[in-house]
Amino acid sequence: MDSNDSLTAGLDTAVQPTATAPAAPALPPASQAVSRRNFLLSAGAAGVAAPAFAAAAASVVSATQSRRNAGAAVPVSLNVNGQARQLSLDARTTLLDALRDHLQLTGSKKGCDHGQCGACTVLVGGVRVLSCLTLAVAVREPVATIEGLARADGTLHPMQQAFIDHDAFQCGYCTPGQIMSAVACVQEGKATDERQIREYMSGNLCRCAAYPHIVAAIVAAKSNMPSIS
Repeated sequence: MDSNDSLTAGLDTAVQPTATAPAAPALPPASQAVSRRNFLLSAGAAGVAAPAFAAAAASVVSATQSRRNAGAAVPVSLNVNGQARQLSLDARTTLLDALRDHLQLTGSKKGCDHGQCGACTVLVGGVRVLSCLTLAVAVREPVATIEGLARADGTLHPMQQAFIDHDAFQCGYCTPGQIMSAVACVQEGKATDERQIREYMSGNLCRCAAYPHIVAAIVAAKSNMPSIS
């Protein structure tokens, strides 16, 4: 080999590509690097959150169990129109639904079902109550409904007769509640004059607007009304 060939061989060797060294792995940004401080802070936050999560889960389980228990039937004892009645009811059953759906006493009407119209009025211990807002399981006193006002021989209660005599109803849907409330109004001593009657009967709505006749019926009946329980 001459000197030129040796030079050329040397140059070829010098320009030969060399193997590329593997790149070093990229380091995470400083904000993402795991440090002892960050690890301890994360572990501490998890320790604080764990009891809160456990309490929330227990609360959900408890609420679910409460809903299940609410639907369970419970024994209910009612004295309705002088008769003892034993029922097995959902604890959430209203007195109105117990009367209508379980005792078939459908005289008490379901009007608004929000305690605003008075169509469901009955007497509990002689006191008028809105049966759509009263739980049956909470009732301890005797209950009187429109079915219990007339005598056993069919003679109407003076208030019932007065409503007929004075044409104090039209469609009749609110009439049972009106009569029960009127009876209580007299027994409470709140029927001394027409102004007072209107005031203490204001919770019973009549969509047919028979109010003047209702007041006249109460005035006529109050002088010969017997007491009931």
